[in-house]
Amino acid sequence: MVSLLVLVIAALFAIAAYAIRHGNAIRMVIGLSILANAVNFLIISVGFKGDVAPFVGAAGTPADPLVQALILTAIVIGLGVTAFALGLAYVLIREEESTEVEDFRRLKG
Repeated sequence: MVSLLVLVIAALFAIAAYAIRHGNAIRMVIGLSILANAVNFLIISVGFKGDVAPFVGAAGTPADPLVQALILTAIVIGLGVTAFALGLAYVLIREEESTEVEDFRRLKG
């Protein structure tokens, strides 16, 4: 089970890295969102102990709530960053009428 979780996290990181490096503005935003979710899964996996759920300890006692607080914070921050990136991409695409990042280089100044 743990090896499957590691493979899923690694695959999400690889997909996000490919999407971010692709050069298309929309794919970059999607890759950023996938990367945020991969980091959330990574933080959850740190609190995962074998066959026991992350929110309940082995003896039935509650686990440290720090992991859950970090995930909630990361979800909110990830949503805000994704919304900002989508807004920025929308303005750039409307201005340049293209989704390719290379076309945005002339706006550099």
